[in-house]
Amino acid sequence: MNGYRVQEHDPEWEPPTDVIRTPGRAAPPRRRSGAARALQGLSGSVTAGVVVLALVVVVTAWLGSRRGFPGPGAVSVTAHVVAAVLVVVAQRFADHRRGGVAVVGSLVVFFVTAVLLWTQWWG
Repeated sequence: MNGYRVQEHDPEWEPPTDVIRTPGRAAPPRRRSGAARALQGLSGSVTAGVVVLALVVVVTAWLGSRRGFPGPGAVSVTAHVVAAVLVVVAQRFADHRRGGVAVVGSLVVFFVTAVLLWTQWWG
């Protein structure tokens, strides 16, 4: 013997009904409109820019403290890091949702970026 148990076929046996899943085709995913995709692409680019900007500010602050020249202060570094985290979360939210919710995620990216630029660079 090979160690496997062989069950006899019982034509009367039916599997429990709570286990049976009806096979069906999944609905095709809704495509985003051209405007929504463009908005999401633009907000993705802005997100990348904010992350790079935050890295530049952090490195500049670090270099300034090591070489004895004034650099961005702790408030500016904190603002850039917090903004970078917020825009990455908002962009990820926009990337994984559809419809108006995705648009709101993209708009949050633009809003946070505008606040960061206004308060830390232009204000």
